[in-house]
Amino acid sequence: MDSEALQKSSASHPKPSGLTLQYGTAGFRTKAEQLDHVMFRMGLLAVLRSKVLASTIGVMVTASHNPEEDNGVKLVDPLGEMLHPSWEEYATQLANAEEQELQTTITEICQKAAVNLHKDASVFIGRDTRPSSKKLSQSVIDGVSVLGGQYHDYGLLTTPQLHYLVCCQNTQGQYGKATLEGYYEKLSKAFTELIKQSPISGENQRHLKIDCANGIGALKLSEMKPYFPKEMLIRLYNDGTKEKLNHLCGADFVKVHQQPPRGLVMEPGERCCSFDGDADRIVYYYTDTTGRFHLIDGDKIATLISVFLKELLAKVGQSLELAVVQTAYANGSSTRYLEETLKVPVHCVKTGVKHLHHKAQEFDIGVYFEANGHGTVLFSKAAETKIRQLAKEEKDDGKREAAKVLENMMDLINQTVGDAISDMLAIEAILALKGLTVQQWDGLYTDLPNRLLRVQVAERRAVATVDAERRAVSPPGLQDSIDALVGKYRAARAFVRPSGTEDVVRVYAEADTQENADALALEVSMAVYQLAGGKGAPPQLL
Repeated sequence: MDSEALQKSSASHPKPSGLTLQYGTAGFRTKAEQLDHVMFRMGLLAVLRSKVLASTIGVMVTASHNPEEDNGVKLVDPLGEMLHPSWEEYATQLANAEEQELQTTITEICQKAAVNLHKDASVFIGRDTRPSSKKLSQSVIDGVSVLGGQYHDYGLLTTPQLHYLVCCQNTQGQYGKATLEGYYEKLSKAFTELIKQSPISGENQRHLKIDCANGIGALKLSEMKPYFPKEMLIRLYNDGTKEKLNHLCGADFVKVHQQPPRGLVMEPGERCCSFDGDADRIVYYYTDTTGRFHLIDGDKIATLISVFLKELLAKVGQSLELAVVQTAYANGSSTRYLEETLKVPVHCVKTGVKHLHHKAQEFDIGVYFEANGHGTVLFSKAAETKIRQLAKEEKDDGKREAAKVLENMMDLINQTVGDAISDMLAIEAILALKGLTVQQWDGLYTDLPNRLLRVQVAERRAVATVDAERRAVSPPGLQDSIDALVGKYRAARAFVRPSGTEDVVRVYAEADTQENADALALEVSMAVYQLAGGKGAPPQLL
């Protein structure tokens, strides 16, 4: 390590005095002007991680669904998964080290993690369309370069594309070609093969309106359009040419506000979907003949995919273990439908994609989606081998054809991380193959009315939870209050959890009517406000 070069380069990316940041569920995220030093240092960390694993590491500059003036950074591990939790601590230490402590901190990390600084390092870098992203990705490059790492700057990418490219690179092309063309070709080939067997003919083309959140998704979908079969007709809205990123549009806006994005006019029964700013989340929606808005969120996406996979496994005659992983935010109706009607086991884990992804790896086929629309499907190596073998060698025509559909679905899904483009194509293929309308999909089960509220508190750590965040263990008396309030309403459920990044406690409630869900959410919020040190104005419904 060249101490002088490090010192000089670091001085060009000074840390703001008194700023402390925590590596959260999805990396660092805050106002863009506060992140220059963090980006530089995550370049350093990516090199250390690459050296210790002898693999390519990814660095993505994005703040996902946050406002345009924010930015952030996510690190990607060798198989396209999120940064290993043991290194999140190193990321936080490095980001918060004072200028004069930087070299010592790097040395400590090298000792603890057994990093050999003489090894080679390789880093892939991508960025979203925020005005600040180009400059901040240059800061990452500076960090990579000063420690002698090699880098490939892919420029503008969706977050899932970077995850995909990192995985392809580290599997020597087994997962796919480590190029954008490779990504487009793999997904479009699998999609085309699937819809060939659809009862929907070319006469009745698949129309879909897509809200791209004025983000990177619009750019990448436009590049991918020539790869799509002629049956797939997509129209892009909020493509970034006029409005600000994520402003009154995008998956998060649609999910939270339960209304269509600005700039997209919907006819009754038209199928529409929204990506978020970095295209790793997706939600669907439509309006009925009365003009009522219907949201189809991550729970219903997971259910549709599970129905389809279960039917295919039955046709193939295989006893591969299929399971769904949810968080406490999943609607109670979805859990009941999966367990009681579909007979698919459901597992609940803490909020955060890393927890869902980790749990889903335990099964032959693990389906996971957060209610916000972030999710994917994982196939174990054994399941993948079995499916490919059956698609090639099975003598029974029906079983072999079903295995081929499973194989194409496996290739269509981006297993490294939730991917709005990949998920959209998988959903469109399933709807086409099953001949389902968006209304029929929505009708699989009826969501329980629910409400999500935020309570400002002086210190979020005053609230602690257990049982996958479904029960509060502090402050004393809070869970007793929640239990008593839930008991007042029919089909009710409520839980609270502290935010991972700000002094806010999130309150989720559901009940038999919207009025009761709203009332329960407000009463639980007041209990949090009184028992956990509420700050500012008391909670209220918007």
